[in-house]
Amino acid sequence: MAASLPIALATTPASAAASCGKTVADKDSSAWNKTADGANERSGSSTSCAINGIAYSTQRLDYHCYTVAGDYTWTYARNDSTGVYGWIRDDLLSDYGSSVYCGF
Repeated sequence: MAASLPIALATTPASAAASCGKTVADKDSSAWNKTADGANERSGSSTSCAINGIAYSTQRLDYHCYTVAGDYTWTYARNDSTGVYGWIRDDLLSDYGSSVYCGF
């Protein structure tokens, strides 16, 4: 009779989108950036979340951190020009957003 041994499977962490309404502390000390050109600032890291505002290339953004949601990364930022906070999909930012992981 063969003994049954548990097999450890290699797994990768699942992406964890920021739910609508999710805010995070500023973990990224990067400089202010002018990188968006008409990018939606959303209440969470999903296109199904509400739009809080729109970031333009003439406005400065303060990156807080990024997370992964499906096939995209999203940066949480404060728009210095409008005071609006929101999640912006990184492919809409010319420098691809924050390099500091939010931790979820």
